[in-house]
Amino acid sequence: MAASQKEPVNIDFAGPLNRPVSGLLTWVDQRFPLISTWKAHLSEYYAPKNFNFWYFFGALSMLVLIQITTGIFLTMNYKPDASMAFASVEYIMREVPGGWLIRYMHSTGASAFFICVYLHMFRGLMYGSYQRPRELIWIFGVLIFLTLMGEAFFGYLLPWGQMSFWGAQVIVNLFGTVPLIGPDLAVWIRGDFVVSDATLNRFFAFHVIALPLVLLGLVAAHILALHEGGSNNPDGVEIKDKKDAKGIPLDGIPFHPYYTVKDMFGASVFLFVFFAIVFFAPEVGGYFLEHNNFVPADPLKTPEHIAPVWYFTPYYSILRAVPPMFESQFPGVAAMGASTLIFFLMPWLDRSPVRSIRYRGLEYKLWLAVFVVSFLVLGWLGTKPTDFLGKIGGIETATLLARFFTVLYFAFFVLMPWYSARDKTKPVPERVTG
Repeated sequence: MAASQKEPVNIDFAGPLNRPVSGLLTWVDQRFPLISTWKAHLSEYYAPKNFNFWYFFGALSMLVLIQITTGIFLTMNYKPDASMAFASVEYIMREVPGGWLIRYMHSTGASAFFICVYLHMFRGLMYGSYQRPRELIWIFGVLIFLTLMGEAFFGYLLPWGQMSFWGAQVIVNLFGTVPLIGPDLAVWIRGDFVVSDATLNRFFAFHVIALPLVLLGLVAAHILALHEGGSNNPDGVEIKDKKDAKGIPLDGIPFHPYYTVKDMFGASVFLFVFFAIVFFAPEVGGYFLEHNNFVPADPLKTPEHIAPVWYFTPYYSILRAVPPMFESQFPGVAAMGASTLIFFLMPWLDRSPVRSIRYRGLEYKLWLAVFVVSFLVLGWLGTKPTDFLGKIGGIETATLLARFFTVLYFAFFVLMPWYSARDKTKPVPERVTG
């Protein structure tokens, strides 16, 4: 039965209900769209029957929202005070029952969130999930990505270790390079002329209250837009175009129970890996938790090499790759910002008549491979000092590499209208291939 066609149920409100659970659900459903919501988004939401491995990461991204729960438990013992923040984290790790587990789940979950989101976005690039009529779904997704970056940045300062303190110092100072308003903007973000207790308090407020609310709202909007436009699939075929006499897509199956069971399997594998990291290697060689962050923040002692967490390093490499202009780092800051904001333009940059990489030609496949390699190399370079490969002609080799791959990174987007339009595509089947 369609979600909008709900048969009225007559209940004797004065008499006892013979079936308490069923009766309670009926009572709630008459006052809240419980059953209709369940049908519209799960049991009668028809998804393509050919979802593959890449479609796990959307559900896993939602699963990692458990970050909010672990964050709530951490705030019960955390002190957002510059003189007590580091000690409160140590107290959580050493004295609070299970505190070490909650902290490591939170830190590992931050990296897991970005892994799932990056792979989820990559699947969108492979299968053209941003093309019409799913532009708004993609835009909400990019907004989620940017909000997640802000959430991670604000949370990065809270442990008040050496790397978090100096990392925040460097990033906030970058806002000071914005012409005209830069210095005032940096002071406004910090709440002081230097990273201090005021900075810690406002970052805590953004990380714990403001951005999680925005993130939850965007996730809800993303899912509602997805279920309105319908899910894409590896073939890029619109399953709504072929329906049976009852209006059910011929190539669709109910999301529940088929994909809920499938996602539960994916979640089980994910949680196995997740807790293996939490229990046996929570630092992951300094990539998830930097060694310098186990040292209290010292404004008088700068670490030898300041670098952000791994999920920010591709953009940090782009920042370092762009040479300053008139002794200002603003060109690098602008390039770093453009490298994330350019994702918004994907629905209009891609001129290909087909969605899926299965039916695209060699040119798009090569350019997508170039983009992935560029992203990975830039990420690797961002974890290293600029002089770790020596110099060529007076310029650091790592900087030259970063400039080369930065050009390739942007070329993927800037040249897309040209190579996607001339790419030789294959015929797309009328129905999904299974």
